[in-house]
Amino acid sequence: MWVSWRDRTHRGDGDRWLIWAVFVLVAAYTLGLLLHGTGPSPLVDIWLGELTQWVPVAVFWVAVVRTGFTRGDVLFATLAVTFNAAADTYYVLAMDAGGELPFPSPADFGYLLFYPLMLVALVALVRRQMRGLAWSVLLDSAVGALGAAAVLAAVLGPVLTEAADESAILATAVAVAYPVFDLLLVAAIAGIAAAPGLHIGPRWAFLVGGLVVFAGADVVYALLEVSGTYIVGVPLDAAWALGLALMAVWVDATDRPQRGTVVGDRKTPALFVPAVAVAAGLGVLILGTQVVQPVAAVILASLTVSLAAIPLVFRQRLLRRQARTDDLTGLPNRRALYTDAPALLTLSRTPSRQRHSALLLLDLDRFKEVNDSLGHDVGDRLLVLVSGRLAAALPPGARLARLGGDEFAILLADAGEAEATVVALGLRDALAQTFALEGLAVQTSVSIGIALFPEQGRDLSDLLRRADMAMYKAKSGRHGHHVYQSEDDSHGDTRLRTLQDLRLGLTDDQLVVYYQPKIGLQNGEVTGVEALVRWQHPTRGLLLPEDFLDLVEESGLMHTLTRIVLTKALDQAVLWHAGGHALTIAVNISASSLVNVEFPEEVVRMVNARRLPASALMLEVTEDFLMSDRDRARDVLTRLREAGIQIAVDDFGTGYSSLSYLRDLPIDELKLDRSFVLPMTHDARAASLVASTIELAHSLGLRMVAEGVESSVAYDELARYGCDHAQGFFMSRPIPALELDEWLATRHDLEPGAVN
Repeated sequence: MWVSWRDRTHRGDGDRWLIWAVFVLVAAYTLGLLLHGTGPSPLVDIWLGELTQWVPVAVFWVAVVRTGFTRGDVLFATLAVTFNAAADTYYVLAMDAGGELPFPSPADFGYLLFYPLMLVALVALVRRQMRGLAWSVLLDSAVGALGAAAVLAAVLGPVLTEAADESAILATAVAVAYPVFDLLLVAAIAGIAAAPGLHIGPRWAFLVGGLVVFAGADVVYALLEVSGTYIVGVPLDAAWALGLALMAVWVDATDRPQRGTVVGDRKTPALFVPAVAVAAGLGVLILGTQVVQPVAAVILASLTVSLAAIPLVFRQRLLRRQARTDDLTGLPNRRALYTDAPALLTLSRTPSRQRHSALLLLDLDRFKEVNDSLGHDVGDRLLVLVSGRLAAALPPGARLARLGGDEFAILLADAGEAEATVVALGLRDALAQTFALEGLAVQTSVSIGIALFPEQGRDLSDLLRRADMAMYKAKSGRHGHHVYQSEDDSHGDTRLRTLQDLRLGLTDDQLVVYYQPKIGLQNGEVTGVEALVRWQHPTRGLLLPEDFLDLVEESGLMHTLTRIVLTKALDQAVLWHAGGHALTIAVNISASSLVNVEFPEEVVRMVNARRLPASALMLEVTEDFLMSDRDRARDVLTRLREAGIQIAVDDFGTGYSSLSYLRDLPIDELKLDRSFVLPMTHDARAASLVASTIELAHSLGLRMVAEGVESSVAYDELARYGCDHAQGFFMSRPIPALELDEWLATRHDLEPGAVN
């Protein structure tokens, strides 16, 4: 799985001053309204008042440009505040000396446009997720919306009555539109607040708070107008400015990377808003028995109580459906799969009519990288999109379920190995296409394990266990999919035991680091070492990386292992530097560590804490990472290089054929893979390829290291070709630090240029 970034980490910080300007202006405007006394003040009521309208508009338009005009919620909200500000400017310029303006006027139409445009923005904000929410959540939203509308209708009763008494049809329509739009806006806000399953982005509370303040100011203004006590220049005028400022904080956070905890995770209890709404509806109905209430308020309160009673009538059905449904994707969950499986996995008494089925277990590759680098909200949206593609790619009759995390299961009735394999290939193709997630291009792959019924399991539990073993086989071998074989069983048990031992080994200091020296081919000097991890297993002895690194990667422990290896290698570098051996230590870094945006700073802190020169550390990365995510690679490697840390490309020549990254990315060294070096002494074409690769590296200003040098002939040939450094068994195998100290001392006693 890889993610193409548009360098979001440092982008857009230059416009943050606008937010500060908004709140400074609101504070100055509020203070001016409190202090300027009776009568209008041009400085406060015109200049400061208009600035509190237009500076937030500027924040909104900056967000529109930053999101590339692709976010409907941002665009419609921006149009809403723009029309509102334009209407306010017209109002200020067109009113007479007494602060009056004919009603209705063009300003009213600008003000009124704010409401439908903002309602459309709210719909755009939540529409993609509403389809995936359970009906109970949608019902709670409706109850909350109707309850809020009932209360507001009761409060605005005098305003609606006053508006209905107007003689002119147009004036009546405009006068009624204000409270009706306020009612709709508050209802929409309450509906969103009642649906805790919605993830509407960072700083959502500022948007809701701003709209509530805005609508509240409208209600107070309407009541003051009815009583004839409103005048221009009262502190109430600052409420609209505050509402716009809060909305500006929300829009400023759109499409920005969030550092630390995401603010968008809401902690409101699931039934809090619906319960309050029902209580409010009952209050309106009870009050209506004593005081005459507007007809609209009574109708809305009745609907609130009626909708709230639906879960009681259909309680059993709703609870059963909710218990069988995955909250995020809307797919059947693990419980539903276990319930439906017996009907699908039926055995016929007649062998010739035996019903065959297949279980496919899917797991997204390196999904943890998305959560770690982009946040869990993006990971959740990716899972929703993945579930949609899986459902669309399945044949009729297949049962798809989400088991949890990034794991999905599919039951295929009347399917054998051939049919299951065809489906697996189709699913892999469907998920191979890039996902678009708000400016990010996310590409994923999947590993699929297949188990067959009844040959490999007589119930769902057996099939899941064997499909899990097959999935691990597919993931570890990078085959994409694998059908369970009997020999996989023991391998699965070994894997589980190894994983348990591995977790203990990481915390119990069982990892050790061996070092293999790099020799300068032109002078025979030891210029550096490569740190290679080993696992000193308490019962199985010393394990090489190929015995456990795939399991480390799969279990999400690679960053922990990398930190341990870096710590041990840098501690050893301190000892060597103190002893007069200024060796550069190279450490292999996996792609899963490099996707962590904080990784470069973490490495720099580790080096600085030991007072080592940054050049004492070299990080080795693979071509796969450099090519699959060029933007991310450039960002990470540039930050490391700017700190003085060296970069090497490991296993050069075995990855992608494109060499353009050598020109674009900050790289110091290439390590030619042993598959090119080993045949060099007896294959003229291989030797020619090595020589030309060395020449290519030098022409780009890069050093070349040859790996896998196992004979004096290869050593001499590489020196003749002009290769800079060599590494291999001919000079030294990877050995512990103490043995390397002895090896270095022995070499020091030999004549200059000696190899052994």
